[in-house]
Amino acid sequence: MRSSFRQSALLLALGAVALGSCRKKEVDSLEGPVPTATFTVALNTTQYPVVATFTNTSTDGFLYQWDFGDGSPLVSGRDVTHTYTLPRTYQVKLVVAGRGGTGTAPVDVTIPSICSNAAFSALIDCGKTNATSWTYSDQPGAIKTFAANGTTQLSASAAPLPDCQGDDQFQFDQYFNYTYDGGDNCGANLNGKSGFIFRPTANGMGQIVLQRPKSFIGLTDSVVNKTYDIVEATATVLRLRGTNPNGTITEVTLMPNPPQLVITERRLTGGSSRTWVLDNTVTNPITVGTEAAPESYYPNGPVVAAGTLPACQADDEYTFTSSHNFIYNAKAETFVAGSYSCQAPRSLTTTFTFGQASGAGQGQFVLAAPTAFIGATDAGADHTYRILSINNRTMVLRAGGPTADPVFTFKMRVK
Repeated sequence: MRSSFRQSALLLALGAVALGSCRKKEVDSLEGPVPTATFTVALNTTQYPVVATFTNTSTDGFLYQWDFGDGSPLVSGRDVTHTYTLPRTYQVKLVVAGRGGTGTAPVDVTIPSICSNAAFSALIDCGKTNATSWTYSDQPGAIKTFAANGTTQLSASAAPLPDCQGDDQFQFDQYFNYTYDGGDNCGANLNGKSGFIFRPTANGMGQIVLQRPKSFIGLTDSVVNKTYDIVEATATVLRLRGTNPNGTITEVTLMPNPPQLVITERRLTGGSSRTWVLDNTVTNPITVGTEAAPESYYPNGPVVAAGTLPACQADDEYTFTSSHNFIYNAKAETFVAGSYSCQAPRSLTTTFTFGQASGAGQGQFVLAAPTAFIGATDAGADHTYRILSINNRTMVLRAGGPTADPVFTFKMRVK
């Protein structure tokens, strides 16, 4: 039906053009040879995604419409090009209109796969997920700088990288989309998306060329032509090199990004040990309500204005370690709910378990000690705390499972 519709549209256009011709030449016939629709196609496989160039060899036509067979919009024009992202066979149709009617040429065009290239296969995990997310290596030298000769090393990063850099994510997929997610970006929002080109090279590896001007992989340095040479690519390592405008070379070593749950726990513990406090610099550091309406128990305004938490509550420290130890340091006193007073410190050390959130959240932990708490002494009767959001500087916690009533929500920051 779509083919009939296209041909009808072309005939209408043909009729409009021919009618003008009739009026000028005072003829009453549109008869003429029926167009013959033919074309050739040339594929550029020196880079991917593949660009196909269609050369029109039709006769007796003057209007041309192309269907590239991949669901993209129809295109008009005599000779055209089209980019195919996925390897498969597409039926390309050319409809030609002339004075004698229309002609159609359906031709099968096979777009080859680049997954036979080991570097590209590792880059996007060909045939499995067809999309990968990489982050910086956790080993020393994740970022190195070399002189223009490529062998003289000028610098190398220590391990671990700063938290706001070490959590960066670099994602590639089979549609040749590249996404950079820098988390908190060390204070600058540089997140963004770009198309990318993959160019096979003689050494069997390849190059990645980013298409968006401000995009980057690794450092924000202005790598010449946004082109990164793949030095190594396996299921566990992606090593890239880019030449900087001053001639030096930056080498970045990436590893597969761990699952979100692993990332969440790593941010909670800082990879070894991390201490959190209630964020007394923001409005509503503590809210109380239900899961559906977490502030509903205090509908007439904030529970606590910024900077007004009791001193004996604001100075409390909550430390989490990668060995699953939880340390509560009350300093001099603990703020006790109910009496709303500062009392003797309830400092303690216990263990915690970590896993998937039982409701909304990126993960959750359960404190082992029955007297343990975070934020408020009457919060989290089941000692379950869900992490609603977290980065390397701030965290939002919810005390209680999704059916608890009430639930407490805490805004926290790294000390």
